[in-house]
Amino acid sequence: MSKEKIALFTIFGGTGDLAQRKLYPSLFKLYQKGYLQEHFAVIGTARRPWTNEHYHGVITDSLASLNADPAMVAKFADHFYYQSHDVTDAQHYITLKKLSEKLDAQYGLEGNRIFYLAMAPNFFGTIAQHLRSENILTPNGFNRVIIEKPFGHDFESAKELNDQLTATFNEDQIYRIDHYLGKEMIQNISAIRFGNNIWESLWNNRYISNIQVTLSEKLGVEERAVYYDNSGALRDMVQNHILQILSLLTMDQPVEFTEKDIDVEKVKALRSLRPLKPEEVATNFVRGQYGADGDVQAYRNEDKINPDSNTDSFVAGKIMIDNFRWSGVPFYVRTGKRLADKFTRIDVVFKRPIVNIFNHDDVRANDDADAHLAPNVLTINVEPTEGVELQMNAKNVGQGFATTPVKLNFAHDSAATANSPEAYERLLHDALNGDATNFTHWKEVAYSWKFVDVIQKYWDEHTPDFPNYRPGSMGPTASDELLAKDGHEWVYKS
Repeated sequence: MSKEKIALFTIFGGTGDLAQRKLYPSLFKLYQKGYLQEHFAVIGTARRPWTNEHYHGVITDSLASLNADPAMVAKFADHFYYQSHDVTDAQHYITLKKLSEKLDAQYGLEGNRIFYLAMAPNFFGTIAQHLRSENILTPNGFNRVIIEKPFGHDFESAKELNDQLTATFNEDQIYRIDHYLGKEMIQNISAIRFGNNIWESLWNNRYISNIQVTLSEKLGVEERAVYYDNSGALRDMVQNHILQILSLLTMDQPVEFTEKDIDVEKVKALRSLRPLKPEEVATNFVRGQYGADGDVQAYRNEDKINPDSNTDSFVAGKIMIDNFRWSGVPFYVRTGKRLADKFTRIDVVFKRPIVNIFNHDDVRANDDADAHLAPNVLTINVEPTEGVELQMNAKNVGQGFATTPVKLNFAHDSAATANSPEAYERLLHDALNGDATNFTHWKEVAYSWKFVDVIQKYWDEHTPDFPNYRPGSMGPTASDELLAKDGHEWVYKS
């Protein structure tokens, strides 16, 4: 049975950075692996008056780092067509329809169409409306739309955007991309939990003390300054990536490993998030903004950033989930710019043994928490290292029975990770297969925004004391205090 996928891709924003850095290389890798062969075509659209020849040159340049066979690259690029397009002009959609129908016949695409909206969200509704009104959707084959974040700025704007999209597409035709859901070790969460009874039997409030999720970035805002200053870490990272990871960590086992059943369990988990009252925000969430340090300038001095900006470049929070499995277990999350290093990790901290029968001399001399056995910690390293690490207690070498924490490690070898699909490649392949398991569904988006909106509203009404952390650190000291007042600490420390 052939693994070839048949479709016409139309990329709105085909000249942009996302298309050149992520989409074209990912499509090429699918081409190299035989998922795309002869029966596919790509239309790139944007305002720029490019020719097909110039567009092919851009495609070729975007693949330079792959060191691919030039003949294969040229053959791949021949499947790409460019149309200068104003998304607000109905006449341009008539031209787009004619080109789409021509390519459908030329490449035998069977009416299968994927529309990728790699543009600002304020154009999503306009594009969807014209795709319907100008009859660009096909009655045969499939019609799917892939959209990038941000999906709204709050719940109300997200709902408005969703209403615009669902006027043209059904929910099962909408693929809201969250590239974290395409990462190898994020997809491994379900395998680790539900494929190993040793973990799933302990995956509850009887045995887990707390769970920590850290998405750390070493760089500043860079070229995303304009977008970021209108968003901040809470909207940019917590509302989507972190709450999606949390839903995978906390959902109950689905009846089957299918898109529908997984979505049901993720929605139940997000519905169980304990909503914060406005007066609880300050005691459960910490925001930060980096200052200057040496050659690194402060956030407010970055290019294109408002010098009076109160936008958060760091967020840490304590999230509670009110259901039978997780009642009483705090979930600590943090993310930020200009931190100690770039990495993503999940630390599952298990409860300590109630009685420590070892280290008697230490216990008598130091009657405090440090005399207790170290907790077991399961760490899921998402990036840059991909793997799993378990901290457990073992006897120290030598006389006596003093214990010490030791670590068992598993990491994917470099050859495996080098040949594994990049997140966008995985997700594009899923979209071709009609599998939205690793995409975000509307109810998930809705519950995430409802949780985050309370925090953002409180912050908008209270002036912060910024800047409040040094570049190269792991954020404000209040982030450490957030855990300390519960008797916990971050597993990762800079």
